[in-house]
Amino acid sequence: MSTAELTETQPDRRREFLDGMRYGLPVLLASMPFGLLFGALAAQNGMSVGEAVLMSATVFAGASQMVGLELFGQTIAPWLIVLSIFAVNFRHVLYSAALGRRVTHWTPFQRAFGFFFLTDPQYAEGEKKALNGGLSFAWFMGMATPIYIFWVVEAGIGAAFGNLVPNPHALGFDFLLPIYFLGLVMDFRKRPLWLPVVAISAAVSIAAFYLVGSPWHVSIGAAAGIALAAALTPAKRGASL
Repeated sequence: MSTAELTETQPDRRREFLDGMRYGLPVLLASMPFGLLFGALAAQNGMSVGEAVLMSATVFAGASQMVGLELFGQTIAPWLIVLSIFAVNFRHVLYSAALGRRVTHWTPFQRAFGFFFLTDPQYAEGEKKALNGGLSFAWFMGMATPIYIFWVVEAGIGAAFGNLVPNPHALGFDFLLPIYFLGLVMDFRKRPLWLPVVAISAAVSIAAFYLVGSPWHVSIGAAAGIALAAALTPAKRGASL
């Protein structure tokens, strides 16, 4: 690449990074109570501030971190803990498969590094960005960087001062993240099969929560939605011919 070409591309990357940060701000605000809540619960479960920060920095998955807090220290086989966390995070395998076909222009290192930050809102916003003009690595990391940094910092703050709050759940701030997720799902409502897939996923997930238990209901509900979409898509195509 010539010097002139490099000069032209650097401002573009900077703009894309800043634009990605703008999309990350609502996620940052919505996830903040959840990050603080994790830190507080981690401290109440015997973790040090450093351990809480390390877990947020390396796992970077709120639901899995909560499951870990519930299972660590109990008389449960380690393989069962790993399997439970895998069940919660299995949807990220689907996220990477779906988004991977949108970012074939990324280098292998960019995909391996970037997909570490592939949270639920990161996938949803990335998918929308890819459908509306293409998803660049700069934009993706612009959105991911502030979310990740603040998530780790929030764990430290929550762990340091969480003991000052006797019952963090009583504050009710953790409802902000589910509301944000609901908004993400609604953004895809114009896509084909959206309503039946969402309906069957929700119904099966609720049933699995009571019949099988958490965290398995997450993967079971997702699998039901995928199965329905796979079953209806060929029929829909055939009907349109």
